Amino acid sequence: MLRSLPSVFSLLLAYLSVVHAVNLSVSVHSTFASNALKARDTNSTIPVHNTRNAEYIANITLGGRQIPVLLDTGSSDLWVTGSVPTTKDLGKSVSVNYAVGTAAGDINAADLDFAGYHVSDQAYLLVENTASFSLNITSQGFEGLIGLGPNTGSVILDKLDDDSGNSVLNRIFSQNSTSANYMTLLLGRESAANQTFTGQLTISELVPGFESITSMPKLTVETVHKLTDEDQHWQVYTDAHGVIGPDGQAIDVDSIVPDAPDNKLVVVFDSGYTLPQVPRDMSDAIYGRVQGAAYNEDLGVWTLPCNQLLNVTFKFGGQDYPIHPLDLVSSDFNVVDATGSPVCVGTFQPITSAFSLLGEYDIILGMAFMRNTYSLFDYGDWVNEASNDRQDPYIQLLSVTNVAQAHADFVKVRMNGVDTSGSASQHLVPADQGQKSPVSKAEKKKLYEEMVLSRWPEIFVGCFAFVLIVIGIITWRCCVARRRRRERTAQQAAKMGLAPGGAGNGQTYNIVSGQASDMHLHEMSTKEPYGESYSGYKHGGV
Repeated sequence: MLRSLPSVFSLLLAYLSVVHAVNLSVSVHSTFASNALKARDTNSTIPVHNTRNAEYIANITLGGRQIPVLLDTGSSDLWVTGSVPTTKDLGKSVSVNYAVGTAAGDINAADLDFAGYHVSDQAYLLVENTASFSLNITSQGFEGLIGLGPNTGSVILDKLDDDSGNSVLNRIFSQNSTSANYMTLLLGRESAANQTFTGQLTISELVPGFESITSMPKLTVETVHKLTDEDQHWQVYTDAHGVIGPDGQAIDVDSIVPDAPDNKLVVVFDSGYTLPQVPRDMSDAIYGRVQGAAYNEDLGVWTLPCNQLLNVTFKFGGQDYPIHPLDLVSSDFNVVDATGSPVCVGTFQPITSAFSLLGEYDIILGMAFMRNTYSLFDYGDWVNEASNDRQDPYIQLLSVTNVAQAHADFVKVRMNGVDTSGSASQHLVPADQGQKSPVSKAEKKKLYEEMVLSRWPEIFVGCFAFVLIVIGIITWRCCVARRRRRERTAQQAAKMGLAPGGAGNGQTYNIVSGQASDMHLHEMSTKEPYGESYSGYKHGGV
């Protein structure tokens, strides 16, 4: 099993980024102090600490106490553990369920310092008891989480139901009209290879040396395809055929998002995920053709030789974003195979626990991708009462991975300085001989549920149209049957000598010759419109 538990924990903890399983308990209303933003410091750049390529952590000061928190672009709320010296309990509680436990407690308010800004009475969740977590998060280097995603995803805002519950960045931007509504994030990589930069986060400023990010394409944030926007994320479309696999060919998989353009996929950028989550067919295309690769069903990951050099590139806005080979094949998890030999983990894993049942997205690009870009997130008109930015939210990405240098890094770290990438053992097997990871019953169920849930309006319309068609067919058949009955009745009447005929002021019935076995016709009276008389008689010979 994975021994690097912090990596697994951050993966599961980031489940909040995708599915908010929220228990809102009954609470007492309280008075919240007016929001206020004080003058910020001169420096809005803060260092980002990397814990074994599994967690990215920065410090905040809350209620006078400095607290290390996980940086998560996939959620929107702030929560911390332990004591906060100067805080106010707002009397409303929230319980947020994770795969590894529950973060539960009261919503509090305290003064916050973050990235050079001072915010008064910032709402946050104070988690006093972390016993439900299967891990000691303090020993992993952080004591809380700060959500950097859209304000619409805030559980606290939903509970307080007014602006006092706005997220940290929403408060910073909405109350400081002189600052642009963007944040940037640069993530470092732990490895034996040299890196020219360290992790940094900025608000309304750029990291020096990376100013060219402003010339990169502005990737419009796509609205979540669902009835509400509660789960809005930092998500964009890839280019058409926008994922290039290790064989240099596009990896084409169908999007589960109902309104996605042909050959494009919806991607969420989430710094809270250690391992990016991709469609199973895409993960299989990346790792299934590697000699010596195996899919570990217990862990739900591909394992492969640590010296296997692979190249994958994502395309956004007409730009290439190559992934460093060290980020495709990770040695950070201390995994062994059935013989006890060390193996590495393929980081782009099949999306299972974070699967989008409502068809909101196809891919979650977590840390292993985001280490390869300097990312700018512009909140645009997501910010309440923002007067300085009325445009749609967007993302800009600047590639920080040089393919040639990345190749040299991998040779140094994984091949002991001897480039064996051209050897026969490194060659990919033919596509028709590639391995496929098995699909579990649970995943099959999720796929079926996604197909139904994400397309229920179309299914409803289709069912309604089907019902109308059936009703129409039944009505038509009834009308046809009734018309045929009338025709048969008329024909029978004609055969029995009751064919309509004559002319004049009244209706005259003429006798029609014919046979009607076993049938008696009574004598009928006649009318004499023109003075001629027709006597009735018995027909049928009886």
